[in-house]
Amino acid sequence: MGALTSAGNAGNNDGSIERMDLDGGNRRFIVPRGGTFTPKQLKLDLTGGRIYWCDREGMRIMRCRLDGSNIETLVDTSQGDPRPGPDARKWCVGIALDFVRQQIYWTQKGSDNANQGRLFRAGMSVPKGESPGHRSDVELLFQNLPEPIDLEFITETRLLYWTDRGDPPRGNTLNRSKVDGLNPATSKPDILDTGLKEGIGLAIDERKGRAYMTDLGGDIYSCNIDGSNMKTLISSGVGPLTGVCLVHGS
Repeated sequence: MGALTSAGNAGNNDGSIERMDLDGGNRRFIVPRGGTFTPKQLKLDLTGGRIYWCDREGMRIMRCRLDGSNIETLVDTSQGDPRPGPDARKWCVGIALDFVRQQIYWTQKGSDNANQGRLFRAGMSVPKGESPGHRSDVELLFQNLPEPIDLEFITETRLLYWTDRGDPPRGNTLNRSKVDGLNPATSKPDILDTGLKEGIGLAIDERKGRAYMTDLGGDIYSCNIDGSNMKTLISSGVGPLTGVCLVHGS
């Protein structure tokens, strides 16, 4: 099974999430149109039976069961703003999951090339007695990033990877950082690769030690997870590319 987000038009509140067989058949809605504003990166928790995603103009981190039931808001960054929200500093885009410590990581991208991007962490569930908009466990890990987008987390090494679509030299990059012991005022990520054309999608093959990225220039890249041996796999020419995922054969 594959799953995909459809951002729709934020002003119409018609975002949705669908699933289908890997050959494109049996396509159907999990979260119907209007169940979310502009869903972006999503992650599957097959053990827990849930889908997690970022709702960009909806300014939320959300989840539901694999059949689309029990839609929940885990984090609400709106601070009372109406949805869809116009403030890009509150837009949630990329998401990653730490199943061992039961934590969520996400990006809030900020305005275009404005160095307003931030990266946060919180628990997978809202603390007892608290609400999605008022959580005591939300941690700011990075701030003043060009425009961070999609995330991937490697549990064994506790390293977080992300794409950034902002302007060079810190933007249009693949980035990596440890996630423990950070100081948001001074911590800086490692830039592993540069030269993306507004980098968006990111997927990591832990077994083979490779990372895969897409960009709005229409290219697909791969590199080792330390950033070495970067290659352009496909220069499609079909238009902007956003999300990417990997499917392992048996």
